[in-house]
Amino acid sequence: MTDTTQSVMPAGPVIKSKLSRDDIIMRGSMIIIALYLVVSLVFPLYAMLSKSFSTYRVELSQYEFQVSDEAGTFDGSILTGADLNARTSTFAETDLSTGADGRLPVTGFFPDFSFRSPVMYQIRNTSETGRFLIGSNLQTGTEWVTLDSNTFRRVQLRPVKAQGLDNFVSYFSTPALFNSIKNSLWIAVLSTVVTVSLAFWFAYALNRSCMKYKGVFRLIAMAPILVPSLLPGIALVYLFGNQGMIKELLFGASIYGPIGIVIGSVFFTFPHAFIIISTALAISDARLYEAAASLRSTPWRTFWTVTVPGARYGLISAAFVVFNLVITDFGLPKVIGGQFNVLAVDIYKQVIGQQNFEMGAVVSVVLVIPAILAFAIDRMVQSKQVALLSARSVPYEPQPNKKMDRIFFAYCTLVGLFIAGLLAVCQFAALIKFWPYDLSLSLNNYQFDKMDGGGWGSYVNSIKLALMTAVAGTAVVFFGAYLVEKSKGFHTGRAIFQMFAMLPMAIPGMVLGLAYIFFFNNPANPLNAIYGTMAILVVCTVTHFYTVSHLTAVTALKQMDREFESVAASLKQPTMKLFARVTVPVCLPAVLDISIYLFVNAMTTVSAVVFLYSPKTTLASIAVLNMDDAGDIAPAAAMGMMIFYTNALARIIHLLASRGILRRTQAWRSR
Repeated sequence: MTDTTQSVMPAGPVIKSKLSRDDIIMRGSMIIIALYLVVSLVFPLYAMLSKSFSTYRVELSQYEFQVSDEAGTFDGSILTGADLNARTSTFAETDLSTGADGRLPVTGFFPDFSFRSPVMYQIRNTSETGRFLIGSNLQTGTEWVTLDSNTFRRVQLRPVKAQGLDNFVSYFSTPALFNSIKNSLWIAVLSTVVTVSLAFWFAYALNRSCMKYKGVFRLIAMAPILVPSLLPGIALVYLFGNQGMIKELLFGASIYGPIGIVIGSVFFTFPHAFIIISTALAISDARLYEAAASLRSTPWRTFWTVTVPGARYGLISAAFVVFNLVITDFGLPKVIGGQFNVLAVDIYKQVIGQQNFEMGAVVSVVLVIPAILAFAIDRMVQSKQVALLSARSVPYEPQPNKKMDRIFFAYCTLVGLFIAGLLAVCQFAALIKFWPYDLSLSLNNYQFDKMDGGGWGSYVNSIKLALMTAVAGTAVVFFGAYLVEKSKGFHTGRAIFQMFAMLPMAIPGMVLGLAYIFFFNNPANPLNAIYGTMAILVVCTVTHFYTVSHLTAVTALKQMDREFESVAASLKQPTMKLFARVTVPVCLPAVLDISIYLFVNAMTTVSAVVFLYSPKTTLASIAVLNMDDAGDIAPAAAMGMMIFYTNALARIIHLLASRGILRRTQAWRSR
């Protein structure tokens, strides 16, 4: 009976819930921020990818020539450029493939050419795509152009744009460029192994021992995050360079190359690995250790069967983060890499040194591949992570062990001396007059206005950039995360937004900066007006560090129950009012963390902005690079230390302000 009724009844209309005014506002706001990510990330990357496939070639068959006799009479004989080149072998096949600015002179086609000759020449394009220059005037169209000899010598053929894989073929057939891939992978793998090993035992000592001064060691471990990656390179030059203090310890090896890059990479990636591994080791179930003890397991076996498996996801994440940081870093290999080429420096050399933007785009595409693979594997591993601490778990508390505590203390002291030592060397270098001939102390190196590469204006610009990035970035990121996390329905739009928000993590800074050149420097782009201004530096920096800030905000918002929205709806309160009066105050700790994260990274960033600054917007981190290039290493160290002190001061102000603000707004947490 029931089946018969159902088969007879027609399908009813699909009922869709009516969108409220709040829903429309939230979806509209989400689309606006998503458009921001599209314009600041997707379009530039697409422009860069298109550029890597753009090839430029001079098609000689697209040009025709006529030559007169000495009386200026043309006999009607027409020769193409291809015919003339076949006769004279003026240009090899490799000469015809060139860049966007490539130019080929034509007088080589005529062995008897003389600019004083009365002979006249005619030239024309055979197709509408053909182009040639007479001096600085571009000639298009298919009409004959008659020129005397003196003018004809100024004719240059221009390449025609096409799409193809020629740039990639050229890249992989150039041994010097291809070796950069091998060098980058080798350096990244070696640095990852060393850094993760050191960071694991450092974090293990702080979480699983009862040694003293854990807080001091934790502060020292986090110090490298406050300096640009160029600074350890400068310190290593003073320690192990040609005039280094202790260069004998290298036993004749050179610090300029892989040794220097690895040591410097260990320094600046150490805090990143330490934070992740320390978080993994901080959570453990004491019952597992009690079970191991009751089974009479040795400490070494307990370590491999309980401790390491419990921290394996942290170790894997730390490894991929360090690998990504090293393979995409530009500053350190630039300062101390010497002739040891890596991918990130190759991009800089191709773009700044050779003005070969197409090849720079090709290297960027190559650099993105390992970075995206590492990011994808890391996300896949993290998705498999399960909670180790259940409601029945008993937190592990380390027991005093004098022998092990002393060993760990000695180990942490050595690592701490390595970190603090490099910073101390930089400060020492910044204060002496002229190493190694005049070691008297002076503040001359802080007279940045007298140095090549940057002045105090660069330092002020960096502070402006950091403040603007912190304020604008925090507002955009947190509001965007709120819209994704708290919107109702609109699943497809939220999924796309989430994908855009995660994308910046996998894009190296050099690649992003180069992509901005291709997109924003295009005169046809309405946003071209911001190119060379502080605005594009802010947009680039916010986009570069978007993912971590977004994840921080989402994590904080997930802790808020959706009942808040339900209660607000039942009271007929607007969503934006709930956002301003409840959500932001509750999530204020996360908001403050995002702001200081963006501030510190904006002060230290180099790779993402090295292509985008103008003479009016030079930055302190770029000034360090430029002064080092100019040979002013001591002033470069001084500017690097100014960045360190500024970030340290910002951290202290942030800590004090956070305490005051949180005491007023987070009183409910202590009830």
